[in-house]
Order: sequence, then structure tokens, then C-alpha cells
Amino acid sequence: MVKELAVDTKVMEKMPAGRLSWSTRISYASGDVACNVVFGMIGTLLTLFYTDYVGINPATVGLMMLLSRLFDGVSDLIMGVIVERTNSKWGKSRPWILWMSVPFSLSAVLLFTVPHSTGLLQFLYLFVTYNFCTTICYTAINLPYGSLSAMMTRVSEERDMLSVVRMGMSPIGKIIAVTCTLPLVKAFGDNQSAWIKTMSIWAVIALVLLFVCFFKCEETVKIEAKQAAEKVSLKKSFGVLVKNQYFWAVLVLWMVQSVSFGISGTILPYYCKYIFGNDTWMYSALFLTETLTLVAGIFACAPLIKKFGKRNVALAGTFIALAGQILFCLNPQSFGFMVMSCLARAVGLAPLNAVVFGMVGDVVEFGQWKTHIRQESLIFAGGSIGTKVGAGLASAAMTGLLSVAGYVSSSVGTAVQPGSALNMIISIYKFGPALIAVVAMVTLSLYKLDKKYPSIMEELLAREARGEL
Repeated sequence: MVKELAVDTKVMEKMPAGRLSWSTRISYASGDVACNVVFGMIGTLLTLFYTDYVGINPATVGLMMLLSRLFDGVSDLIMGVIVERTNSKWGKSRPWILWMSVPFSLSAVLLFTVPHSTGLLQFLYLFVTYNFCTTICYTAINLPYGSLSAMMTRVSEERDMLSVVRMGMSPIGKIIAVTCTLPLVKAFGDNQSAWIKTMSIWAVIALVLLFVCFFKCEETVKIEAKQAAEKVSLKKSFGVLVKNQYFWAVLVLWMVQSVSFGISGTILPYYCKYIFGNDTWMYSALFLTETLTLVAGIFACAPLIKKFGKRNVALAGTFIALAGQILFCLNPQSFGFMVMSCLARAVGLAPLNAVVFGMVGDVVEFGQWKTHIRQESLIFAGGSIGTKVGAGLASAAMTGLLSVAGYVSSSVGTAVQPGSALNMIISIYKFGPALIAVVAMVTLSLYKLDKKYPSIMEELLAREARGEL
């Protein structure tokens, strides 16, 4: 493997400029920090806000999220096509970060201004605001943001470092929002108005970070053969996309990453509140512990990725995550075992978080090599569908299970839960992360692109020198 990666470096040295400065890497990562300030709230505490501060039945929340994810998947494909056909002085992907930054920030605040009205009106309000934020605004920023990395450099090692820095910094957004949210909500009055004030602070921070990303990152990849090639029809574009086997692999891995955060983020607040009896500092402490460990693990992966390859490092991590979850099942009502499970999950999934977006960039090159068609935005769009639909299905499943188990919603943040609901909270947290680790393990075992990549790039460079894709 070391020899293969050395060959890869020699191939990359033949390529035009593609090395990125640390200021560029950090500026690029600030875009994901911004997205996670908002989406971290959506994936973790929004469900708790809906059920325990607005009094909405968890089954209603789950149905809304599931229906929304179906629309969300379609919006990703539409946005992928739009980005592919965007031409501006800033490029294809980059301008969307500027154009959608203000609407995205405003949409995040609207999520928490739910009216206290009839169930139907509340459902409609949830559906409209949730889709405005996630289906429209988040998609119109995050998808171009993701594909921007493939347009900033073609050097695989640089994309790996972009992925490492991006995923190493992105949890900072969640740390800022999730760790501080509940204490701030308590300080502002522990009611719906307090949530609105808190989210407004996070929205302003997200807006500033998106501006930093836009102004400091540029699209430098220019492939003359692509510009000279004939336009590809949508039917053909989708046809070659679904035949790219590694596209499906990264779609599953991206989905696994998102679902893992969704399971732990959604259930952990309930676990702390109803199993451990502490909804003030315990969740924030656990989340902060897991997230800081994840950040440290992601940055520690950089030299390991260079030596052993993306797939091998990520695969080894899944065994750690699974082992930690199995140990947690031995004593699920122990806070010490809970801390251990959070640490094991962070260490085990850090490699996958570090490499997943580098893998997506490699899949772009593989697709061009296999089909003579380059599809940066569509490949990122397809992968994004996986993460959003997966997270939506996971949220719907969890809220549905809580509802079936008899979970009691309350608009004042307090309720006595039946034993069946408490047992369901424990079961979801015990078995959900373990299942995710197994899925990642199987997918990574079948992933072989790392070995093929050096020869693929060498052939691509030779073809492009002849004016071919």
C-alpha cells in the first residue's frame, strides 16, 4: 500500500497547480462549521424542542421529517444539475455559498417560531419551515460547497487534507451550538422564546463563517477537454452515475456517517434527561467529550491515511466503534459506560469522517476514467441524497418507536415517561450505533478504489493531454 501511494504522489507531481495553503484549507472548512452550527441543532436538539417545548407528538415529528427527506432527495438532484450548468465570474459552485448564506441563516431561526395552534397548523408550519431550511437553503449551500473541493484541486492528497481539515473543524459548529444551547436556553428563560434567541445567535455566526469560505476559496480546476466536450443529456448523466459502483459505496458511507450522528445526537438528550435524570449539563458534557475526541482523532488520521490508505484506516476504525458499543450493552445504565461508548464511537468513526469526502473526490476521477464524463456536482448530489434520506429515515424510525412505546410529549419541558418509553430510549441507543458500525464495516470491505487510483490518474492525465476526457 505504501508503494502504491508513493506512485500516486509521482503522478500528482505531473499535474498543474493544485497545492492548497493552510489558510485556504481552514477557510474551506469554515463553510462546514457554519453548516453544522445550524444542521447540528437540526440533527440533535430540534426533536427535543418540538416534543418537550412545543408539545408536538413524536410520531408527528417523525412523519414530517420522513416526508421532508423524500423532497430533500429530489432537491439534491435538481441542485446538482443547476450547479453543473451554472456559469458565473466566481465559477459553478462557489457563488451559491454567497447567494444562499442569508436565506439559510434566516431559515434556521424560523424553525423555532412554531405557533401554538391546532395540530394541523403546527404540522404544516413544521413541514414548510423544515423544508425551507433543509430542502431548499441547506441543499443550495451544502451541495455546491461539497463539490467545490473537487474544483479547488485534483491532487488526491490535497483533497484528503481538505477532507481531514473540514471534518476536523466541522464539529466545532456542533460544539458551539449543541454544547451551549441548553445552558443558554435555561439562562434565557427555558421556554420557546429562549430557543429563538439562542438560534438567532448561531445563525449570525453561521453567516459570518459562510462569507469567510466564499471570499477565501476559489475554483482553480480547469479541464480544457471538459469545456470542449459536447453537452451531456440528463438521461445519460444519470445513467452513467448509477453505473459507477464506487458512487454507491460512498453514498452508503456518507449515509452511515450522517445516521450515526443522528442516532447519538437525537437519543442522547432523551437518555440524559430521562435515564440519568440530568438535562442541564450532562448531555453537553458527553457531547463535548465525544466531539473533541472525534476532532482529535480526525487530525491524528492524516499521517495514517498517507501511510495505509483511506479505506484501510476507516475499516480499522469500524471495529473499534463496534467493540465499544458491545461493551456499553453490558451496563447501559452506567454513566461511566456511557462515557466509554462516546469515546469509542468517536475514536472508531474518526477515520471514516476524515476520509469520506476525499473518497467522493476520488469517485469523481473514477467516473471520468470509466465513462469519459466528469460529474463533480451530480456525484456530490447523489451522495448528499444518501446522507439526507438516511438521516430522515433514522429520525422517523426513532420518533416512531418512541411514539409506539408511549412517549409523553409536553409543552413545558417536563413529563413522567412510562417504563416502556424508557426501555425504548435505552434500546435505540444500545443497538442503533452497533448496526451502523456493521454496515460501514461491510461497505469498506468491498471498497477497492484506493489500490486502483494511481493508475487511473495516470491514464486520465495522458488522455487529457490528448484533449480527451
